[in-house]
Amino acid sequence: MSTTNSIEIDIQKAATSKISQIDFENLAFGNIFTDHMLLCDFADGAWQKPVIKPYEPFLMDPSSRVFHYGQAIFEGMKAYKDEQDSVWLFRPEENFIRFNKSANRLAMPSVPEPVFMDGLKELLKIEQEWVKKGKGNSLYIRPFMIATGTGVIAAPSSQYRFMIILSPAKSYYSGEVKVIIAEHYSRAANGGIGAAKAAGNYSGQFYPTKLANEKGFQQIIWTDDATHTKLEEAGTMNVFFRIGDTLYTAPTSERILDGVTRKSLIELAEREGLKVEVRSVLVSELVEAVQNGTLKEIFGAGTAAVVNPIIGFSYQDVYYELPPTENSYALQLKEKLNNIQYKLAEDTFGWTVKV
Repeated sequence: MSTTNSIEIDIQKAATSKISQIDFENLAFGNIFTDHMLLCDFADGAWQKPVIKPYEPFLMDPSSRVFHYGQAIFEGMKAYKDEQDSVWLFRPEENFIRFNKSANRLAMPSVPEPVFMDGLKELLKIEQEWVKKGKGNSLYIRPFMIATGTGVIAAPSSQYRFMIILSPAKSYYSGEVKVIIAEHYSRAANGGIGAAKAAGNYSGQFYPTKLANEKGFQQIIWTDDATHTKLEEAGTMNVFFRIGDTLYTAPTSERILDGVTRKSLIELAEREGLKVEVRSVLVSELVEAVQNGTLKEIFGAGTAAVVNPIIGFSYQDVYYELPPTENSYALQLKEKLNNIQYKLAEDTFGWTVKV
C-alpha cells in the first residue's frame, strides 16, 4: 500500500515485468501496454479506493450499460523523460478538466482530481522504466471511464469504472496524408457530443473514413453538419490552414474538440510572432486560396502525432495538391513544442509537470 499526496492507493505489484521482451525501436502505436494499470470503481454513489494492479483482462456482465448505451469516454496524454531521467507530463490539468466535461455531457460522475492526478503520477512512478529517453520516445497515457452498471433499461448507469493504461510510443508518422473534404457525412452536430471525447464520436467516423481510404485518401476534413461549408476537423485531429502568412483554425464549439495540442500551438505561434486567426474557414476560401497560390499549408494537430502535414485535398471530385513549403510553420511549431515537452527548451508557459 502506498500513500500519495492526498489519497491512499492499493498497490499490487506484478510478479515479473515484460519490459525486457519489448522491442522499443519497433513499436506499433497503441499495441503494447505496460505491466500495471490503475482502476477505480464508482458504486453506491461514491468513488471507491483506487487500485494499481497488474495489467490484465477483467470480467463484465453482458448487460453492462457501456455495451448497450455507449457511456464511454477517454483522454489521450503523454509522459516524457528528460536527459536527467526525470519524467514529465504536458499540461495534464487540461486533460483532467476536459475528461470531466466529457463525463458531465454523458451523465457520468466526475472523477476527483486526486484519483486522476495522484493516481496517474503513482502509476508513472511504478512504470518509469517504460518511459524511454530521446526525442520521439514517449509513454502514451489513456485514461478512460465506462458504465459498468447492469440492465438494459435506457438510462444512465449507477456504476462506473475509471481506468488508466499506458503504452510506450515512438514518434508517430503516418506518411503523406491526402484528405477528402466531407460533403455529406458529419463528425458532430450542434447539440450533440462532438466536444466530448466520447467513444461513439470515433466509431461514427470509421465508415466515411473507410470510403475515403478506398478512394486513396487517408483522412477526411469534416465540415459543419448544417451546410457543409465550414471546415472543422481533420480525421481525429484539430486542423490548421496557412493562407499567406496567417494561420487559421476553427473555434471550439459543441462540434469541435478543445484540443490541448491545438491551444498550445496557437499560444506558441503567437509567441513567435506568427499571425493567428481563430475563426471558421469556408471550403470556398480554401479552394480559392489553393487556386491563387496563397494556400501554403494544411496540418492536423493532436496528441499522437503533434502535427501531421496534409499534402493535398479533394473537393467535389477535384484534387488539389499543395506546393512544397520551405518555411513550414507546421514543422517549426512541432519542433518548438517537442523541445518544451522533452525539456530541451525553457518552458516559459509553465506547461510541464514533473512526476
